[in-house]
Amino acid sequence: MSGPLFNPEDEAATPLEPEELEQLIPTYITSRAELNEVEQISISKADRWAFSKRRPILEVKALCVLHKRMFKDVWKWAGQYRTTARNIGIDAWQIPMELEHLVDDVAFWMEHKTYDPDEIAIRFHHKLVFIHPFPNGNGRWARLASDMLIRDMGHPRFTWGQNNLVDIKTTRKAYITALRRADDHEIQDLLEFVRS
Repeated sequence: MSGPLFNPEDEAATPLEPEELEQLIPTYITSRAELNEVEQISISKADRWAFSKRRPILEVKALCVLHKRMFKDVWKWAGQYRTTARNIGIDAWQIPMELEHLVDDVAFWMEHKTYDPDEIAIRFHHKLVFIHPFPNGNGRWARLASDMLIRDMGHPRFTWGQNNLVDIKTTRKAYITALRRADDHEIQDLLEFVRS
């Protein structure tokens, strides 16, 4: 099943282990297009839930609940930390501690106005992606969590490059490039991308 669902040449995608692939809930899925479709339906439901009322996101439990809401109809492991190594992210055993540190850091930045709200939310987003706590869906989850955080700070959601009216491959490439620059502590490209 891994062949049609995950392209090994897509360096931005996180490959799944065979035991993780076995936890796919819809049994009819045989292609990446079908998987993308059911994941997007599930994510759209979670997005409506997330923004139907104020739901604070700056707690580790809330972050796990958000991932579960986004992927609960697709993956049995939704909302559960990964236990294996990935091509991106920290060692699995560090995930709980690093998420706690991140939540504490962001609360400090907000309280002390260390950065402006967009930068706080983008630093939060970048670190969530860097930690990569779940088997898959980390980028989409981190974007929605960041949108919730920026909303909690009284600002509009990010556009994530969708205002450029470019094709999705170009937008995704720009996003991945901006994330990689942020890995090198160059956050400006990501700040510009999220409002473009």
